[in-house]
Amino acid sequence: MSAPAESLPSIADRLLAWYDRHARELPWRTGPAEIARGVRPDPYRIWLSEIMLQQTTVAAVKDYFAKFTEKWPDVAALAAASEDDILKAWAGLGYYSRARNLKKCADAVMADHGGRFPNTSDGLRTLPGVGDYTSAAIAAIAFGEPVAVVDGNVERVVSRLFVIDTPLPEAKKQIRTLTQALTPADRPGDFAQAMMDLGATLCTPKRPACLHCPLREDCRALGESDPERFPVKPPKKAKPVRRGAAYVLTNAQGAILLEKRGDSGLLAGMTQVPTTGWTARQDGATDTSEAPLPAVGWIACGTVGHVFTHFELRLDVFRAEGDLTPEPRQWWSAPETIAGEALPTVMKKVLVQALDHESQHDLD
Repeated sequence: MSAPAESLPSIADRLLAWYDRHARELPWRTGPAEIARGVRPDPYRIWLSEIMLQQTTVAAVKDYFAKFTEKWPDVAALAAASEDDILKAWAGLGYYSRARNLKKCADAVMADHGGRFPNTSDGLRTLPGVGDYTSAAIAAIAFGEPVAVVDGNVERVVSRLFVIDTPLPEAKKQIRTLTQALTPADRPGDFAQAMMDLGATLCTPKRPACLHCPLREDCRALGESDPERFPVKPPKKAKPVRRGAAYVLTNAQGAILLEKRGDSGLLAGMTQVPTTGWTARQDGATDTSEAPLPAVGWIACGTVGHVFTHFELRLDVFRAEGDLTPEPRQWWSAPETIAGEALPTVMKKVLVQALDHESQHDLD
């Protein structure tokens, strides 16, 4: 459904007026009052926040953003960091290819662009890990390019404004076209952030606060239908369940045997306890047949589950005490250093499961 051309400027004007009063205060954001005083957003902070916010909530990102910007305040500092240090700082945030691309992108900005981010969406899209959405967000917010910025919040707002019955993802092209038509030539960055704020605070997936929405008079879903019906989504497909085992081996000093995963594939380069050969497409062994020191007395500690994008993983957890000489890519991590390891969330769950079971066993 197309929008009447005469309604588009008024939508942008009303939304920006609302944003000037109600903009969220976010650590990476340059607010509308600052923009009005001539303060320019920092492309590095916008890029870093947008990469972190992919598939992740604002609440989860804030502490990571603060840690990263304190440790690496600009792109030159991040480029000088090792990938291992970046992965350790990223651990727990998920989707770890983003962290590896942070390093690649910072290196590219320094080597190919003299330490300055390209100032157009086309130029930004040439950087590692920067796709259509991220390039548009940086270009609009940091450099004022009037380009459509479409995330999940914007998809929801636009599909409700114009009653787009086409299901996602087929509707994405139409939503992008309408968002581009809505985007004003002046203040495109503020407009993009206003759309995001509207979707995050008022035009929410459930129980939207339509009474307080600055665009309620323009919203066709409010007038003709049920706003919660939009955006229309296809039925969810059941995720396959994969099985495997994880082995928590401690030595007499309480250190835990860890290893680094391969340099490609799921959780590439991250740290784990030894585990079996599960992947997104196949199960691994669920017993102790592939454990380090298979002859020692492995104790079953139950099962942990973790949901990845395309599958659910269930790991049977075993623990034992023993000693061995680590193989290449393996090491013993002392109790005081384990918190600083680049452990993904699923491996943190494994350790908690094993150590909690050990504590309960000691009390029995």
